[in-house]
Amino acid sequence: MNAMNQNVTVGLTQAEADRRLEQFGPNELREQTTSVLLKLLSYFWGPIPWMIEIAAVLSLAVQHWADFAVISVLLVVNAAVGFWEEFQAGNAIAALKSQLALQARVRRDGGWTTVTARELVPGDWIRLRLGDIVPADADLLGSPSTDVNSTDSDSAEDSSVNVDQSALTGESLPVTRKPGETVYSGSIIKQGEIDAIVTATGAETFFGKTAQLVQSTHTTSHFQKAVLRIGNFLIAVAVVMVAFILMVALFRGDPITETLQFALVLTVAAIPVAMPTVLSVTMAVGAKTLARGQAIVSRLASIEELAGMDVLCSDKTGTLTQNKLTLGEPFLMDGISKDEILLAACLASRAENKDPIDTAVIAGCSDVSTNSYHINHFQPFDPVRKRTEATVQASDGGAFKTSKGAPQVILDLVANVDAIREQVQAEINGFAARGFRALGVAQYDDVNGWRFLGVLPLSDPPREDSKSTIAAARQMGCAVKMVTGDQLAIGREIATQLDMGANLIDAEIFQGTSYSQSAKVDDMIEHADGFAQVFPEHKFHIVDVLQKHGHIVGMTGDGVNDAPALKKADCGIAVSGATDAARAAADIVLMAPGLSVVIDAIEEARKIFQRMNSYAIYRIAETIRVLLFMTLSILVFNFYPVTAVMIVLLALLNDGAILSIAYDRVRCSDQPEHWDMRTVLGVSSALGLAGVAASFGLFYLAERVYQVDRETIQSLIYLKLSIAGHLTVFATRTRGPFWSIRPAKILFIAVVGTQILATVIAVYGILMAPIGWKVAGLIWCYALACFLVNDRIKLFAYRVFDPSPSRANWLAATKTR
Repeated sequence: MNAMNQNVTVGLTQAEADRRLEQFGPNELREQTTSVLLKLLSYFWGPIPWMIEIAAVLSLAVQHWADFAVISVLLVVNAAVGFWEEFQAGNAIAALKSQLALQARVRRDGGWTTVTARELVPGDWIRLRLGDIVPADADLLGSPSTDVNSTDSDSAEDSSVNVDQSALTGESLPVTRKPGETVYSGSIIKQGEIDAIVTATGAETFFGKTAQLVQSTHTTSHFQKAVLRIGNFLIAVAVVMVAFILMVALFRGDPITETLQFALVLTVAAIPVAMPTVLSVTMAVGAKTLARGQAIVSRLASIEELAGMDVLCSDKTGTLTQNKLTLGEPFLMDGISKDEILLAACLASRAENKDPIDTAVIAGCSDVSTNSYHINHFQPFDPVRKRTEATVQASDGGAFKTSKGAPQVILDLVANVDAIREQVQAEINGFAARGFRALGVAQYDDVNGWRFLGVLPLSDPPREDSKSTIAAARQMGCAVKMVTGDQLAIGREIATQLDMGANLIDAEIFQGTSYSQSAKVDDMIEHADGFAQVFPEHKFHIVDVLQKHGHIVGMTGDGVNDAPALKKADCGIAVSGATDAARAAADIVLMAPGLSVVIDAIEEARKIFQRMNSYAIYRIAETIRVLLFMTLSILVFNFYPVTAVMIVLLALLNDGAILSIAYDRVRCSDQPEHWDMRTVLGVSSALGLAGVAASFGLFYLAERVYQVDRETIQSLIYLKLSIAGHLTVFATRTRGPFWSIRPAKILFIAVVGTQILATVIAVYGILMAPIGWKVAGLIWCYALACFLVNDRIKLFAYRVFDPSPSRANWLAATKTR
């Protein structure tokens, strides 16, 4: 430090600053980033992409160019959509961060200049003014002086600044910092002006060291796990079925090239090639909807996490509260009126200081007129005297003084302090228990001397919408836990006002606790309504414990201290006005203040989840329907019910149109959504088996009853599989009868449109034997009849695989809407 401060009287030269910038690096947080190329290539990596890529290579090896083209296009489209949507979301966050670029006033080459905060280096002499965000950790020097060589020690000794550290510690009240003390990057100068020497920049600041917890956190979303499980299930089914077909074909002596090509195309049809694309598009469309509601999504998978969130850990200051001090109902000494104490407090405050306490007092005294009084002298608050004082001249010629400040300091001014101290202290303790900060007020005149008027309570009140928002979250099955750096009494008072419950835990219980082995503390966290006096590592631990207990955890926050927990949470939500670090760590950034936006986002996320869930059931059912029917037809009847070209057409028409499910009309569930694989696989298997039975029914009628030739049967089966397959979407998209929720126009038009095209292909025999309009009409009637039966099977399957009372109640509610 001595080396850094050797030029304190003149500041650094630009050359020396450049050298130190090279040595220490820019004054910014280094985020772990992935190159655009690697990000794009990641979409071609994983079990589902591997199978698709193998299929493409095999198609190329046997020179089946049509299949190779179809497979390659679907693979590239899936990767491009997912990459582009996340890239766009990342650009939105980058744009937000660019708006937060800080400027710093620094002394270079003997003169003052303004530079970007990232250019600061240790040893720089900076000037901090009212409203400035401290750009780096710095030691305070003293009051600014126009003479750089000034050695006025008295001036330096008396100078101080009030600093808002709520973004770092969660404390809503500012703290006083004097020369020789340190102010931290990210805090805000609330009162005063002072010079300082930079001591740490970038990752070495208090801000930066906290953010390092963010970089060490890696999570896998429930959405990613669910897609892998569904994909693995379908791949396993496909591999088993195709293996049977290959073994039987080889046993029968069928041409190996033809059999391999057919097995390959069948495998591609069975693998959920379009599933990642459909799910990505569904979430991307939802992300755009959320953006219109002032919520920017930086990670698409977080939408699914938001839908399943059952615990929301909410920061208090600025999120549940207004982050603005407000006067409460005062305690008055005998014979003192409320107007008297408010007038005295108001006169002892000065608006231009922009002190948060003065601002709160003046706002609370809006009904009291001070026009008849003139302030002759005003002594601002300082940490030594711990009070303000005003010398006042009244319009009637009278003169007096008023003072406000720490209650004990104000009490010591009055002559009868011993007689009233006990009573006043009891009131102060009562305010403290209710979460209020006490402010003593006294008035002096030549006749009576100093008189103690009473105590003003100050609090940071809840936002107007916080109580209703928390109630709405509870109705949606999401518990809200307060997480604050404020004192326990303050947190408990706010929690009580918001009906959050009074079971708040002081984070001191975490001290000395082994986070890996503490069942008692973990149980307290599980059942607590909130936490007070919390540090960053505590927030991280709270989220971790809740996740280990099976909860899907959301975390809202705005400060640096929230960033590690935002990153660790299943869904990190940076609220309006959040710091750079919080936004970088969060999955969703709110642009509108308060938590009400979160409720809207949860509702939209649950709708998005229902669209994804209905598609997953549809896709699994179709895979079982096609694969099992094909396998049994070949094994039992030695008959290929559809050709390889027909399978390609099914994949193109069905998977292409199904993208429109991203815009479907659904209703929001009143409980957190999650991937219930037992229900998903159970319902889809029931629908799949019903489809296999219907296909064999058509095969029996065509071959045995009407004795249709096998080439025409293939056309009939193709049209039936196409129509019935897409009609299945209308069954899977609702948990009640298919008519309980009207489909979106775009989905209806897409399904009907593609099936009209499929009908035209079959009627006129494009790439297959023609069947004519009359037969095509009969196939439509048969498929519609099967659809009505399948819808009843779906209802029965839900009763078997998802019999929970909460789900039953929700189903009943949707039927009556």
